Amino acid sequence: MSKSFVASEQVSLILPSRSQCLELMEAHGMLSHIREHSFRVTQVAVFLGEALTAAGFPLHLPLIEAGALLHDLGKTPCLGQGRNHAEWGAAVLAEMGYPEVARIVKEHVYLAQDPASPQPPGETEVVNYADKRVLHTRVVTLSERFADLLERYGGTPEAQARLAALEIKVQTLEDKIFAPLDLSPLDLLQLNQRRDQ
Repeated sequence: MSKSFVASEQVSLILPSRSQCLELMEAHGMLSHIREHSFRVTQVAVFLGEALTAAGFPLHLPLIEAGALLHDLGKTPCLGQGRNHAEWGAAVLAEMGYPEVARIVKEHVYLAQDPASPQPPGETEVVNYADKRVLHTRVVTLSERFADLLERYGGTPEAQARLAALEIKVQTLEDKIFAPLDLSPLDLLQLNQRRDQ
């Protein structure tokens, strides 16, 4: 059984509420554009989580929401510091007693598990994928998102190769997430019309 499903079945899962997530964003000085990005990632992640739950996957939607809201908790404190914002944010949340949310935050850039594995998508995969579909505050295609990542972070041949490999993995994850759904990846673009965060 995957860790995602173990987390989903725990009745006593301790998570920060939405208001506590917003307080954590404030306490760690999250810049407004990063906050807006986090709200859009949350919208995409919860939308996909609800669709997967309706398709029979036992996902824990409050965990998806908390993980998505806090996925970039370390972004502002780590700017210009040479620190890994995913690991920094995960460490803060683990220390606060939120290990499940910490795992999502730690893996929102790179998943520990290969998306080609037969394991069904869990909360961590949903948030990771949602983040790859949001460019700043807009839901975009994977190709548009990775074109931006390449422009911003592909300054060396090694970085370009790393991003190309990541794009292939995220495409595999996209296929896995959408296979059981009556939706296509392009349907997520309609979320740009909604401002319910």
